[in-house]
Amino acid sequence: MTIPDSLVTDPSLCECLELVSKLRILCIQLLSGLQSQGPAGEHSEAALIERARQQKLLNAYLTQLKVLHRAAFISAREAKQTTTEARQEVDRLHLQLQNLYYEQRHLRGEIAACKDFPHSYTSLPLISEGEFLQLHPEHTEDDPHTLMIARLHNEKAVREDLERQRKELSAKKQTLISENKKRKDDLASLDEQLKKFIEIDTNNIPEGILNPRMMVVCSH
Repeated sequence: MTIPDSLVTDPSLCECLELVSKLRILCIQLLSGLQSQGPAGEHSEAALIERARQQKLLNAYLTQLKVLHRAAFISAREAKQTTTEARQEVDRLHLQLQNLYYEQRHLRGEIAACKDFPHSYTSLPLISEGEFLQLHPEHTEDDPHTLMIARLHNEKAVREDLERQRKELSAKKQTLISENKKRKDDLASLDEQLKKFIEIDTNNIPEGILNPRMMVVCSH
């Protein structure tokens, strides 16, 4: 079976095929010479010399073919080793690609979970975005993320100010309660002193001087 030249492109294989073709032609020539010869005694000297030359050439071709065969075998083994290493590298890269796909899916899932997570700031009673921009027009060109951070900072500042006011009012309330309690205590103490004073003055007045009407007045 003849192999088309277009199918073989490797230089060493082309050389091997060329040598095989020469060897085939030489073998055909030798066989034709043997078939066309007469009895052994009729061999001419020129025919014997030509046959010897062809046999030497045949041996040279066979030796060269063995060398090419060995070189082709070594080349095929090296190519097989190279192919194995390349396949292993491809398998490694493919596994790495699969790991990257898996990591990508995992990260996308985490990102989706973070986006859907019910953050506490979403339930805060913030002022509306329009009202905030009216109070702080310098944030009009901000992106949604920066705008939300600014709104949260504003809410924090407002709440801290309200907490400060609450503490101040609470301190004032405690001060007023303390003052009212002190005044009540002072009034109660004054009532006791008046009662004692009245009792002392009443005991020091002679009985004859006091009449029932005066006693009634004093008792009042």
